[in-house]
Amino acid sequence: MGMTLPTIKNALISVSDKLGVADFSRGLAAAGVEIYSTGGTRRHLESEGVAVKDISAYTGFPEMMDGRLKTLHPKVFGGILCRHDRPDDMQALDDHGIETFALVVVNLYPFEATIARQGVTVAEAIEQIDIGGPSLVRAAAKNHAFATIATDPSQYAEILSQVTAEGNTTLDLRRWLAGEAFANTAQYDRTIADYFAAQESAETFPATMNLSLRRKATLRYGENPHQQAALYSVSAANGANLIAARQLSGKELSYNNLLDLDSALSLVRSLCGSSAVVLKHSNPCGAASAQTAGEAIRQAMAGDPVSAFGSVLGFNCKLDAAAAEVLAEPGHFIEAIVAPDFSPEAIEILTTRPKWKANVRLMEVGPLESSRTTQQVRQIAGGLLVQDSDVLDDPEGEWTVPTKTQPTDQQMQDLRFAWAVVRHVKSNAIVLCKDRTLWGTGAGQMSRVDSVELSIRKAGDRTAGSVLGSDAFFPFGDSIHMAAEAGIAAFIQPGGSRRDDEVIAACDQHGLPMVITGRRHFRH
Repeated sequence: MGMTLPTIKNALISVSDKLGVADFSRGLAAAGVEIYSTGGTRRHLESEGVAVKDISAYTGFPEMMDGRLKTLHPKVFGGILCRHDRPDDMQALDDHGIETFALVVVNLYPFEATIARQGVTVAEAIEQIDIGGPSLVRAAAKNHAFATIATDPSQYAEILSQVTAEGNTTLDLRRWLAGEAFANTAQYDRTIADYFAAQESAETFPATMNLSLRRKATLRYGENPHQQAALYSVSAANGANLIAARQLSGKELSYNNLLDLDSALSLVRSLCGSSAVVLKHSNPCGAASAQTAGEAIRQAMAGDPVSAFGSVLGFNCKLDAAAAEVLAEPGHFIEAIVAPDFSPEAIEILTTRPKWKANVRLMEVGPLESSRTTQQVRQIAGGLLVQDSDVLDDPEGEWTVPTKTQPTDQQMQDLRFAWAVVRHVKSNAIVLCKDRTLWGTGAGQMSRVDSVELSIRKAGDRTAGSVLGSDAFFPFGDSIHMAAEAGIAAFIQPGGSRRDDEVIAACDQHGLPMVITGRRHFRH
């Protein structure tokens, strides 16, 4: 509950982000709060017709050093830090002519946005290191028993509502705002520390790594109903991703939905043309590239129709009405779809026609050409594993064909497609593809020969004439013999086994071509 505080008399406002601050200040003024402000914020509020008192006129000390020194003054910090239930604190205010500042509104210089700019200099970055701002934020947050601290425009509405109704804010709100404020300054300092560490070291992985995460959503449950789960966003995330995606329709996303959608997005952005992928348990059970989205999704769904039931889909192009018509056909059940864009006609079809219309999650992520996440972080007991993401394109100019038989142009097209898909399948990974369509997948098996056998069984009578992609080398020639007997016509794999000669000889024995890429793509 806390003690009942007097009506807020004065507010100190000094913000870099001017969004909503004029309307907020007008509301405070209407509630009888005097507004004190600095430099650019004061000029902005005056231009918006808000009555403002200059902090320099109040302290009797001018801003100097190009604004580096503004609010660092006892007449400011005394008014923030005073404890209203301590007579000696309040007497000190009277003795020195200090006003109380029970509301402080501050957001910090845009350091992170500055260093993200192309070509920014170290000197420019240093000038965006805020000094007075964090000090004001920390002072008000520390004294949240008596002071309210606002650090984000999203907080203005609730603060104004309470001040207008009661003249002050509740302790519960002040305590929450204080926590947000300390999180804000901690993230700010982490960003600066990381920047300096990067300046001092040419290493890819710095000596210390700080992760700044903000909760975006609490999920219904985790992988299983007895596990709780939440979704956090990384402040530095950019490019097309599910954190920034716009959900157009459907139920809440689950933990497993998010994992599958992310895997779908990762795979489909590596494919050419109009492409669609079908994911189940983070593994592709269907994928195809074609002339249109409709053709691509029809071929992808045909790759493994049984596994496709209850799947997650990904597109690298706009999902149009023709593609939506395919998905609305009887027998399909889709959990979620991620795409750069959805046509209005497609949205209407998907949300009104199929039986699952009210439930399917439609996630719009925007263009896929933008930058991708460059590092992956995974947890193990006691720590984290960090690695570069496996997103680099393999230079085809370094590929070799050591077999006597060379692949045809059509086979080469399918081999490229298979190589793009197989890196997104759990190891040991084998894919069978033909006509830029995935027909059979062997994923997550303990031996490569088991994955080959599984992919052949999945492809069935479509195995004949298909090409095989393997994420890592063949340790023996047995997989080649099994594939040849099933009618597989060509192979692509990284090579590097001590028995590469045996594997190549097995291909030559059957008169089949094999491409060696020189780069492995395990996915654990």
